[in-house]
Amino acid sequence: CNVGANAPEEYGNYYAWGETTTKSEYTEENSAIYGLSISQLQSQGYIDGAGNLNPQYDAASANWGGDWRMPTKEEMRELIDKCTWIWTTQNGVNGYKVTSKTNGNSIFLTAACSRHSSSLYNAGSRGYYWSSSPYEDYDYFAYYLYFSSDNHDMSYYNSRYYGLSVRPVLE
Repeated sequence: CNVGANAPEEYGNYYAWGETTTKSEYTEENSAIYGLSISQLQSQGYIDGAGNLNPQYDAASANWGGDWRMPTKEEMRELIDKCTWIWTTQNGVNGYKVTSKTNGNSIFLTAACSRHSSSLYNAGSRGYYWSSSPYEDYDYFAYYLYFSSDNHDMSYYNSRYYGLSVRPVLE
């Protein structure tokens, strides 16, 4: 389930990219790393040499501990390319049942949408999930998974200060 949730169909918490606590408002002004370049993120310890969040800035690692972490952009791409996606409702909540083409295992991703300022947008119709990877060419974005009932892919156009869901992966 998502960080902050107790069941797969619960939305869970929302996190700005590179932050490990929730907020009442998600804005540029209260983001510690909005606008930092890749070299600044590395020199200040936010990301590792591979370009992914270090555990202390990874919402999954910081909140769940152990070997839990946020997925990389490559792992999100694998989820998109190597799974079947079926829009469905689970216990009254919209989202996707995502099933591996390799082993048949599946997960349910809620359409929990996102938070900007103090508002929740498009809950029940869209889902947005952070990766641990910043976008390399623009200092305000990071990669994320997005979906609606008729589309799913990865992008980088949400600003790092937006509050998105986090679905942990385990090493």
